[in-house]
Amino acid sequence: MTDARKPQGDRLSESEAIERAKQGDAEAFQVLYDLHKRRVYSLCLRMTANTAEAEDLTQEAFLQLFRKIGTFRGESAFSTWLHRMAVNVVLMRLRKKSLPVVPLEETVETEDEAPKKELGAQDAKLAGSIDRLELQRAIEALPPGYRSIFVLHDVEGYEHNEIAGMVGCSIGNSKSQLHKARMKSKP
Repeated sequence: MTDARKPQGDRLSESEAIERAKQGDAEAFQVLYDLHKRRVYSLCLRMTANTAEAEDLTQEAFLQLFRKIGTFRGESAFSTWLHRMAVNVVLMRLRKKSLPVVPLEETVETEDEAPKKELGAQDAKLAGSIDRLELQRAIEALPPGYRSIFVLHDVEGYEHNEIAGMVGCSIGNSKSQLHKARMKSKP
């Protein structure tokens, strides 16, 4: 079910590049990078809202891809598999950032030294993380057909005609499944 788009010229198709990259072919990996770098970067940027962080995370996602491409079985679209890997890379970074390292000597403070805490204040970072996790859970709860159309259209930005070609369905079917996915994910 991999996307077999053929880039311009005599370059490898995506499915050929995947197979050759599994064998360690650097040129094939470059083809995959060129095909997917924009989408991975935009995903990282949407999740972090920080261009420098998004660049680092994009690089980390492709390093992860390089290490794990051998585990891609083709049961889903390659772009979906790569998207999931990129999301995991970003979530792992967000988890690590939320746990500040504090030396034990600095943990003891008197009541006068303690910063004044305003209880009940809105935490924008936490709210955004929770929203992302809820969205991810909602996406994961969708049936596979709905999920793939939803991710391809609403998350990765493909048009219905592209999706139809990628998954082998009609444009109308793509639109219908997207509508049903959106209705199913509403509370």
